[in-house]
Amino acid sequence: MKNLLLVLCFNLCLFKSITAQNKIIKPVSDRALWLSYMDKIARPVLSNLAEDKLKEKMPVVLSKRIDNPEHRAKVAYLEAFARTLSGIAPWLNTEGGSKEEVDLRNQYRQWSLKAIANAVDSSAKDYMLWKGGQPLVDASYVAFALVRCPWLWQHLDAGVQQKVVAVLKITRSTVPVYTNWILFSGMIEAFFCKYGLDYDPVRLEYSIREFANHWYVGDGVFSDGMDYHWDYYNSIVIHPNLATILDVVKQKTRSYDWFIPRLDTINKRYAIIQERLINTDGSYPVTGRSIVYRGGVFHHLADISLRKKLPKALHPAQVRCALTAVIKKTLESPSTFTKDGWLNIGLYGSQPDLADFYITTGSLYICTNIFVALGLPDTDEFWSAPAEPWTAVKVWSGQDFPADHALDLH
Repeated sequence: MKNLLLVLCFNLCLFKSITAQNKIIKPVSDRALWLSYMDKIARPVLSNLAEDKLKEKMPVVLSKRIDNPEHRAKVAYLEAFARTLSGIAPWLNTEGGSKEEVDLRNQYRQWSLKAIANAVDSSAKDYMLWKGGQPLVDASYVAFALVRCPWLWQHLDAGVQQKVVAVLKITRSTVPVYTNWILFSGMIEAFFCKYGLDYDPVRLEYSIREFANHWYVGDGVFSDGMDYHWDYYNSIVIHPNLATILDVVKQKTRSYDWFIPRLDTINKRYAIIQERLINTDGSYPVTGRSIVYRGGVFHHLADISLRKKLPKALHPAQVRCALTAVIKKTLESPSTFTKDGWLNIGLYGSQPDLADFYITTGSLYICTNIFVALGLPDTDEFWSAPAEPWTAVKVWSGQDFPADHALDLH
């Protein structure tokens, strides 16, 4: 009875049934809810880029504290495109689902193929800026998307593939900042490695070994370079990128076999921490930079679910419900979107003062990375298991619960 009351009182995973005009409206499934929000965010970006109209249609709002307005404005389009594509890529790579989902996926596949072609075509109006510091970051998200979605790479025309390779190679002239940025260079090389292209093993080595040998600070988290910051970059970048790069290179070499099980243990611990950060209403601590990335700060929890590597302490259904609560909380405010459907800067609606000096409209689309678990089929336990309360719901409703303990690696 107690568990039933928990679900009834605190379940934010499903819309409640309501009675209207003597008709019962059935609850919307979590997957349908995720797809609806994903579509709302991604549609303006990819549909316009597919028509070579992204620069024409997308408004570019800059942080009040922007450091380089001219450059940031130019790269905002690559940010929006690359980050959106990275978040929806696992879903694009799946098959099946309801007729509505299949139709939606087919539409997005066609938009994505055309969007990529325009982004790398120097004669297109929407040809992106690929050279420079921020372009390195977002070129890596294009690479990440193509690693996550072989379907896209395989269905690009040979000529477009060559142009993709060419623009990604442009980024090699940029030396990454000595922080999580080394993973951006590493991800681009991982893309080359995955598809049998010439890759730089030194950039891969550098991106893996700095974190493996020098930057792990304990209890599931890494420092972001030489210094540790209490923000969400372990989730936004570090854990998902490291895990994906290792998944790629382990197919080519056994040089990192010593680190793979260690990272798996670290990843599992950080997933537990992330799940416990999600409050009963889907809110979470507002700390650290890039907080306007909204649900993107739970990239790791979604990604480890996608890779089916969740720790035993976390049931897929409770993670699904927790992430659903985050999605709803961060996107429910009426001021989240402009009247034309573009994201506003903010965490809960329009909050421009939350923007760091590098934030533009394009930056915000990294929030799509919370949707990567849509890459699991609808028959997977993550989606099919009954709704289950997550840690905060259990604890703050008075349910007895095991204490948390730090991870000590030796």
